[in-house]
Amino acid sequence: MTGTPGTRPVRPRRSVLAVPGSNPRFLHKARSLPADEVFLDLEDAVAPLAKAEARENVVRSLNEGGWGGRTRVVRVNDWTTQWTYRDVVTVVEGAGQHVDCLLLPKVRDAGQVVALDLLLSQIERAMGFEVGRIGIEAQIEDARGLVDVDAIAAASPRLETLVFGPADFMASIAMKTLVVGEQPPGYGADAYHYILMKILMAARAHGLQAIDGPYLQIHDEDGFRAVAGRSAALGFDGKWVLHPAQIAAANEVYAPAQADYDHAELILDAYAHHTSAAGGARGAAMLGTEMIDEASRKMALVVAGKGRAAGLSRTTSFVAPE
Repeated sequence: MTGTPGTRPVRPRRSVLAVPGSNPRFLHKARSLPADEVFLDLEDAVAPLAKAEARENVVRSLNEGGWGGRTRVVRVNDWTTQWTYRDVVTVVEGAGQHVDCLLLPKVRDAGQVVALDLLLSQIERAMGFEVGRIGIEAQIEDARGLVDVDAIAAASPRLETLVFGPADFMASIAMKTLVVGEQPPGYGADAYHYILMKILMAARAHGLQAIDGPYLQIHDEDGFRAVAGRSAALGFDGKWVLHPAQIAAANEVYAPAQADYDHAELILDAYAHHTSAAGGARGAAMLGTEMIDEASRKMALVVAGKGRAAGLSRTTSFVAPE
């Protein structure tokens, strides 16, 4: 293993589009859609008899290019199946230079992430690729994975994200609902708050991004926005989308509002000025009617970083007081 946790590239992941590896038409179309990340799926979206052909489709699609600045990810099958090692070998040997990350589903313990890291390193060495360049996304989909999520988050310096997998998770804890992402009937509070916060805390403690899972009612934009807004408010970086119609909503929900972005940039400029010699080397100062200090700077860095990643442009500028 190489690198240090928290030093991986921080990629935009507001919208993470799922694309079945068994469908060449969808693979081609995904290249033109405005999703931040596209993951080419070899797992749940591909029938057992179509796994081998899907691998070849994915390799061909990655090598053909045309993905622009999108993060390119392949979801392999989980380690309890007979397909995982062949997924990894075929995809990385065949198109490893065009893969940013592998997504490992149904992660239940740190050892499963370590195993993928070791296999990736062997293939990279054998192929003459840069060792450690390909990242890992770990999907938390059951109670055991959630209990061990902190150890999972620390398992490999290749890790870039933790991903919530709601459908399998709901089944694993026998949640009383069939609508993925919606609140179960009879429970007055948010049934997902603890789950999301636990994943988020593990991610942030280890310098990782946190991604919310899909909302299956693909034509219900209001429902999608409500569910996405919940995890975005907590600090999640993005959400899976299952249909092109969900992409614009995800990109909007997980980016800061223009006014918030502008304000964050103003705080950063004002704090830099006031802490400088020219600004009086003060640790706390006023920005309009607002007191700002080092804590304000840290909060502003988060919002400004998300705004820059979303491609927002400033509409205001800082003017130093005379």
